[in-house]
Amino acid sequence: METVWFAIVSGMLATYAVLDGFDFGVGILQRLVARTDDERRTVLAAIGPVWDGNEVWLIAAGGVLFMAFPRVYATAFSGFYMALMIVLWLLILRGVAIEYRSHQENPLWREFWDSVFSIASALLAVTFGATIGNLVRGVPVAEDGLRAMPLFTDFRTGPRPGILDWYTILTGLLTLTALAGHGALYLAWRTRGAIRDRSLALAGPIWTATLVLWAVATAATAWVRPGVLSGFASRPWNLAFVVPSIVGAWGVFSHPKKGHDLAAFLSSSAFLFGLVATAQAGNYPYWLRSSLDPSLGLTASNSAAARYGLGIALAWWGLGIVLVAAYFANLFRSMRGKLETSPGDSY
Repeated sequence: METVWFAIVSGMLATYAVLDGFDFGVGILQRLVARTDDERRTVLAAIGPVWDGNEVWLIAAGGVLFMAFPRVYATAFSGFYMALMIVLWLLILRGVAIEYRSHQENPLWREFWDSVFSIASALLAVTFGATIGNLVRGVPVAEDGLRAMPLFTDFRTGPRPGILDWYTILTGLLTLTALAGHGALYLAWRTRGAIRDRSLALAGPIWTATLVLWAVATAATAWVRPGVLSGFASRPWNLAFVVPSIVGAWGVFSHPKKGHDLAAFLSSSAFLFGLVATAQAGNYPYWLRSSLDPSLGLTASNSAAARYGLGIALAWWGLGIVLVAAYFANLFRSMRGKLETSPGDSY
């Protein structure tokens, strides 16, 4: 049962990376692909129906983590308190920027909020990537739990690292480029004309940089935490999670050349889902590895709630996820075709 819930939470986090990931990518690229106010409004309209709904996946994943693995939730929130506050403020600023930019027609006002939107999106991408890097690298969990980690120390990995070091910055940069590429292919799917052309022109170089960083990050992971990769040898079925990333990496280059915009976006979605799923599969059974003593790490078995409660919750989660899947399927079905905007649109 603990393994089932580990897979559920990991799957929800991977889904969040895909859905809110293209929102972040659109924000990162907004000022590059949109040159005029009308074009920027079009870019915002492309994510207008979904951006706030996509963020709910993060809240839902946190709620499920609290229910299934309360020790992990409590320990992570105390140790990553500073990072969580940064994420919270960036999410707030991003939402405020979307809602406030059109409250005044002053060009300076709109330039300011467009800049806030882009900067907050980029920093969120780096922060979430660094968080994954912390989970893989390990954090200083002691017998009394995980004390609040500093944002950085000497930027080296070790028994008591900061949230940011050379390895987590590398994973943050990988996430930044991957989400930017994801957003570019989303805009290519949803828009037409100059915005689509600029998005496709940026997608190629961005995805090339992503694959290079992916290879470098994989090599760095083998050096920082050899056990993560060696775990694939003992559990060969974990390699199945690598397949979506490989297929997606092929698709993000091949489909745009054929004009298959939706297939290209789905390929980048598969790449991101596989990337997060592979990281979690390689980390299993650990949620939080201890960089001080491996025996102090929090795993799926030693941090799970009572099995009876997990069994009851599984039935309710199954019902809920069916409803959520139906809602999102209907939402994206209603968004078929290229975006059409008019001068009266609110964004």
